[in-house]
Amino acid sequence: MALASLPELLADHAHCEMKAASNALSLATRWPASTRLASALATIAEEELRHFRAVVAELERRGIPLGKPEVDEYVAELRKASNISGKQTPEASLIDRLLVASLIEARSCERFRLLADALAARGDALAPFYEDLFVCEARHYTTMVDLAIEASSGDEVAVRARLGVLARQESVIAARLGVRPSIHG
Repeated sequence: MALASLPELLADHAHCEMKAASNALSLATRWPASTRLASALATIAEEELRHFRAVVAELERRGIPLGKPEVDEYVAELRKASNISGKQTPEASLIDRLLVASLIEARSCERFRLLADALAARGDALAPFYEDLFVCEARHYTTMVDLAIEASSGDEVAVRARLGVLARQESVIAARLGVRPSIHG
């Protein structure tokens, strides 16, 4: 389905990269007490912005308009399920936001792996691009989890337990939303 709707997928992908960059910067500025956290998130934001530019360049090359971003129901539902609402302590809210971001990166990683393989099978020049993105998304997932552990004062057991809860919620959300030509759908 993604290959049959590559223009739609590429536009969605561009918007996902911009949203990921914005989210990383938002997290860095909301919790600036940790310069290590802010620096790591700024690095991720820069990389996501480079990805956005690369996808936009591909859209331009193919004559595909970027269009307006749609609401990402997957992300909205995942954030809602995590209860990021201000009712938590600031530390717990930050940890959940980092873990939600890690799960989004993991889902993107999964989709980029599948896309890279499918593009390679048909000899498409985009295959190496998505192979590189697969590696980046895996690193972003790991970084977000590591930052959550750091934000918890090193309570890796609690963070991994919370990640497990959120991952189960994420799988239900992904299954409920069904399949469409998008990065998270």
